[in-house]
Amino acid sequence: MSLTIRTLGRGRRVAAGSLIAVAALALTACEGGPDAASRPSSAAAPASSHDKQSGGSSSSHGSAEPSGAKAQSSPGGQRPSAKAAKPGGRPTGKAPGAAEAHTSAEATSDRCTAANMSLRLGAADAGAGNIRYPLVFTNKGTKPCSLRGFPGVSLINRDGSPVGKPATRDGGAGGVVRLQPGQSAHALLHTLNEGVSDTPCWGKSQIVFVYPPGSKESMTTGSRGLRVCGGRFEVTAVEAGALG
Repeated sequence: MSLTIRTLGRGRRVAAGSLIAVAALALTACEGGPDAASRPSSAAAPASSHDKQSGGSSSSHGSAEPSGAKAQSSPGGQRPSAKAAKPGGRPTGKAPGAAEAHTSAEATSDRCTAANMSLRLGAADAGAGNIRYPLVFTNKGTKPCSLRGFPGVSLINRDGSPVGKPATRDGGAGGVVRLQPGQSAHALLHTLNEGVSDTPCWGKSQIVFVYPPGSKESMTTGSRGLRVCGGRFEVTAVEAGALG
């Protein structure tokens, strides 16, 4: 009986001692402040030393770049952009749309040209010191075509030598004249009667040399002896219909 009582008493003393030791450790940690918990223990030091000796990397050494990263860098030292253009990408320039290209081609093919027209100079219309000659364009093709603006007009002789200067433009450009096959349009050539002005007349011409509006191909017709006087030689834009 006495042995049992002694054993219990000893166990109580051991438990009490353990509680006192735990309380002492807790008090020591509180007195050490926040830095005590953040300090590495002596047990962690060998592991760090081992990493250095074995060549291993650790987060405490800084964010070291992988050895393969430099090999992937561009020659200029810059990394390739993730937004680099893909092979076969579309050009950045704006290409004309199909509708625009179709409209442009249609406008070009619709224009009356020297190849699908005939040309003649109508009879003179004199009055009040002025003389006007209709220059008549006729669609001799099988499809409709259009004219707009001023023709380019010069007077020449049969040997090609020029007479005076090309006609200057008179009035506005006008609108589009649509010619069905067989239909005509005209522009008016204007000069003055002899004696109206002190400016001498040009010599008589033999040929009227003409570029239809918008065309780089020329046409010719007889001039009927057209003679420019008073230094006045003008041409209007084309209008619908034939005169003279």
